[in-house]
Amino acid sequence: MSEKASSPGGAGTANGNSAGDPADSRPGGPLPGDGESIVVPPSILKHSPGWTQPGEAQERRSAGGTKTDETPQIFASNVRRQDTSEAGYSENPPGVGKLGVILGTVLAVLLVGSGITLYVVNRDGGSKTDTAAKPDAAKSAPATPSAEPVPPIKDTAKVLPTVTGEFGKKAAIEVPGEQADGSFVVKVLSEGTGPKVEKNSWTSVDYTAKDWTTGKDIPSSYDESGKPQIFQAGTDALIPALDQAVVGKKAGSRVLVVAPPAAAFGAQGNPNMSIGAKDNLVFVIDIRNSNAPDAVVSGTVTPPPADFPQVKDNGKKPADITPVAGAADPTELKTHVLIKGTGPKVEKGEKVVVQYTGALFKDGKVFDSSLSKGQAFSFPVGGGQVIAGWDQGLEGQTVGSRVELVIPASLGYKDQAQGDIPANSTLVFVVDILDAGQG
Repeated sequence: MSEKASSPGGAGTANGNSAGDPADSRPGGPLPGDGESIVVPPSILKHSPGWTQPGEAQERRSAGGTKTDETPQIFASNVRRQDTSEAGYSENPPGVGKLGVILGTVLAVLLVGSGITLYVVNRDGGSKTDTAAKPDAAKSAPATPSAEPVPPIKDTAKVLPTVTGEFGKKAAIEVPGEQADGSFVVKVLSEGTGPKVEKNSWTSVDYTAKDWTTGKDIPSSYDESGKPQIFQAGTDALIPALDQAVVGKKAGSRVLVVAPPAAAFGAQGNPNMSIGAKDNLVFVIDIRNSNAPDAVVSGTVTPPPADFPQVKDNGKKPADITPVAGAADPTELKTHVLIKGTGPKVEKGEKVVVQYTGALFKDGKVFDSSLSKGQAFSFPVGGGQVIAGWDQGLEGQTVGSRVELVIPASLGYKDQAQGDIPANSTLVFVVDILDAGQG
């Protein structure tokens, strides 16, 4: 889908995996700054394919993640709040005197005695003091409505839509005249031969979608300017109709999903997509790729030129990077494709999933690697969330490629030291591009 279109996948209650990558996971560490707050500008939020949990204010976030408020959103801050006592005064205020101490002691004894009495009565049934022991309902804050539980997944139902078309192309979906029975159905239409999607697997899918209740089509990744949806499966990053439906299925499979509201957009529906609160939705999902968090690319290696640092592949461990003796620091970005992938080209704005090893150009000392963490890294290309050398060096590369980047300090951390990276350092990265899409 285009960045401006609402995504039926949406973002759910990410468990720290898809809502955004933490700054300390960024290659080389956080970008230069004062470190007071993590601020996400509205321009990024507007393009986040978001699904809010039932109960969140619809006027604040649309199903496409678009916020109507132009104020940048601060999600974290290390500014410490001034410590105060809970009561708002010091523990030992002056002028109390001995009488105050005595009265306070008597009051404390009475309160403790009352507490023991309430405990004993409540433990034995408490029928006489139930009213006194319970807080006044009128003074209590109302409970936040909980989301309707997602029903268990079935592989069939009384009636199902008819689907025609081949994997990799937009499906034709015909819904029956009879309405859906509310089942959450996940049915494999054709099974692929690729790796199985496990929980936390980085997964990319194409999809066709329809509103069963109204019979209207929902925007599809196969539409013009559409893009695959990429996410970590089984982490609540998207609505259950996508997030849960792909777990356990193989890449290359086409899957039919019938999603009741609880497995889709909940009780609020999705007004931006004309989806009502009680609408059942139909998805035909084509699972394109599945990569484990520690996956790496493979293929025929083309060694780097003599004036590039040499690279030794160590499988799922950080690569060895040997610098060129006596080489001068470059003033421009240099790239070399070690393994040429056969996937689509990475476009600006797309979310990519990568593995990387980073080393210093002068001595080859490794300062960071996603392979040491066993977790691939993701970010939007060209979004300014990584150093400029990454944004520039990975745009236009193909999915499945391994790329060596030699990044001058001007496109890295400039004149600021960063952890084990001295100021004004030229950096070398070996980057595996596992996948790309809308995320």
